[in-house]
Amino acid sequence: MTAHVMATPRPASAPATTARQALMSLLPRVEERLRTFLSAEYDRWHALDPRSSVPIDGIADLVNAGGKRMRPAFCLSGYLAAGGDPEDHRVIPVAAALELLHACALIHDDVMDESPVRRGAPTVHTSQAALHRERGWRGAAGRYGENVAILAGDLALVYSDEIMAEVEPAVAAEWHLLRSELIIGQYMDVAASVQFEPDPETSRWIAIAKSGRYTIHRPLVLGAAVAGRADAAPAFEEYGAALGEAFQLRDDLLDAFGDSEVTGKPSGLDFEQHKMTLLMALAIQRNAHIRELVPARLRGADHLRELLIETGVRDDVEKHIDGLVERACRAIAAAPLEPEWREELAAMAHEVAYRNA
Repeated sequence: MTAHVMATPRPASAPATTARQALMSLLPRVEERLRTFLSAEYDRWHALDPRSSVPIDGIADLVNAGGKRMRPAFCLSGYLAAGGDPEDHRVIPVAAALELLHACALIHDDVMDESPVRRGAPTVHTSQAALHRERGWRGAAGRYGENVAILAGDLALVYSDEIMAEVEPAVAAEWHLLRSELIIGQYMDVAASVQFEPDPETSRWIAIAKSGRYTIHRPLVLGAAVAGRADAAPAFEEYGAALGEAFQLRDDLLDAFGDSEVTGKPSGLDFEQHKMTLLMALAIQRNAHIRELVPARLRGADHLRELLIETGVRDDVEKHIDGLVERACRAIAAAPLEPEWREELAAMAHEVAYRNA
C-alpha cells in the first residue's frame, strides 16, 4: 500500500513543517496495520475455502487502490496536535479502523448510487457482477454483485469494530457517535433524494452528518481522546464542523464540474441519482425549472451545469466554502495547541477545501 494524505500537495517552495513530518512518519504504520490485518484475514479464510475470501478481496482492493487517507490523517493530527507521543502506537489502530469504516461506507455507497467506478477501478458490485456473467453462473448477475458488495461492506465495518475493541471508554464513545452519525446521515441522503424537496438547511445538515463529521471532526476528537486531551475537543469540533461542511461542498462541486480522470469516479452522478445537495437546493430555489431536469444524463447534465453557473449558485457555494475555511482557521488559531500545529491544521483546511479530487 502507498500512504496518501490530501489531494492537493504543498507548493514546491513550501517545505514540509515539523508537524507535517511527524504526521507523515505515522501514516506508513497505519498502512502496515491495514496490510497485515487484511492479509491475515485473507489467509485465514482462503485456507478454509478460497471462495470465502472474496469479500476480503473486495475490501483489500479498495484500500490498496489508495485514496486520500483523510480520516487517518486527521485522527493522527488530532493525536499529535494534542501532544500525543509519536512513539506510542495506541493511535495507529484507531486510524486504521477509520479507514476500514470508510471502506464500508464507500462500498455500500457505490451500491446505493449504482456507481461503476471508484478510485479509477470497477466498484465491488460491478466487478463481481462481471465475474458472474463471465462464469455463466445462475441467477441475476447484478443482484449477485450487490449481494457480495453489501457483505464486503458489512465485513469492513466488523473489522473496524474489531480493531477498536480495546480502546479507552472515552475513545469508544466518540467511535460510537461517529458510526451512528454516518449511517443516519446516509439514510437522510437517500430520503432527500427521493422526496427531492429543495431545503438548503436540510442539505447542509446531511452534508455535515454523512460526511463532514466522520471525515474531520470525529477523527480529530478521536485522536485527542487517545492522547488524553479532552480539552482540545471544543476547538476541534468548531474547526471540524466548518471544514467538514466545506469538504462535502467541494465534493458536490467536483461531482458536478470535476474531471472524472482526476477524481477517479464518474462525474454527474448526483444529477443521475437526484441528490438534493446544497448546490441543487439553492439552484432550484432560484430556478424551479431545474427540478424538472433531474435526473439528468449526458446532454441534460451539461445543461444542468450551465444553469448552475447562470444562476450564480456555483459562485455562491465557492464563497460559502471560503467563509467556512476562514471559520475553521479562526477556531484552530484559538485552540490550546502548539503554534506549529495551529499552522499545520490551517494548511490542511485549505488543502481539503480546495482539492481537485
